[in-house]
Amino acid sequence: MEDGHVTIARAAASVRYPSRVMLAAAMNPCPCGFHGDSRRSCVCTPLAVERYLGRVSGPLLDRIDIHLEVPAVPHRDLAEDPSGEPSEAIRERVAQARRRQLERFEDRPGIYANAHLTPRDLATDCRVTQTAEALLKAAMSRLRLTARAYHRVLKIARTVADLEGAAALETRHVSEALQYRVLDRRP
Repeated sequence: MEDGHVTIARAAASVRYPSRVMLAAAMNPCPCGFHGDSRRSCVCTPLAVERYLGRVSGPLLDRIDIHLEVPAVPHRDLAEDPSGEPSEAIRERVAQARRRQLERFEDRPGIYANAHLTPRDLATDCRVTQTAEALLKAAMSRLRLTARAYHRVLKIARTVADLEGAAALETRHVSEALQYRVLDRRP
């Protein structure tokens, strides 16, 4: 599925089907659900938390582009008038980023978004500045990122840069992309 297709092989024949999916998944941080919660205490042992998180295998985790911790939202934040950037502005920024990607890939059949980039494409489409490369190198070592995770970080950084309208991947783009790999930071 990582390559955008699924092959089903049987004794008489082999059939290949297109398969581009966007996976969205959720899980609790531990068996009781309160690990890291500032309002309720977790009753799980560190070993139970580690075992629970270990249920998602490393190879599967590597294939997930973004993993984040989403804390509980206090009632007062839900009840107040929303602040921040309006949805219309965000929608326009996303539309502009998608247009940039479609223009970048117009001569490459089958590539419509940064997520579709192959490792070979990364060399041309995800060039990083020297300081961003130094950050990536340090993160690879410290977080023990695999080559697959490294490529995912570059694709996300490319998207962050597209949302900003930037041509080159700078340290801030790579830094933000690394922040979206929360489960790579677990012991």
